[in-house]
Amino acid sequence: MKSSRRTFLITSLGVASTLALSRQAFADAPKVADTDPTAQALGYKADASKVDKARYAKYAAGQDCSNCSFYQGKATDAYANCPMFAGKQVAGKGWCSAYNKKA
Repeated sequence: MKSSRRTFLITSLGVASTLALSRQAFADAPKVADTDPTAQALGYKADASKVDKARYAKYAAGQDCSNCSFYQGKATDAYANCPMFAGKQVAGKGWCSAYNKKA
């Protein structure tokens, strides 16, 4: 029985520390820069008011990452993950050409 208890405790500590580290890693995920190659390809701007409206006619005032269906945070989050920029966070006030209004 002692080895079962010991195994359970070691496994529990391992799982708990893994979860804690993964949350920390998410919080420290790098922010997408406007100069990032993917950002440039998608016309991403961290500030939607600076979108080149002549180049991106699809853009309309009021569109920003926080109300896009791809934004993986709450609408009030300053930054959150976006599948368009794997492993990086986008600004809630940002915009890119992949914008798709949240239903």
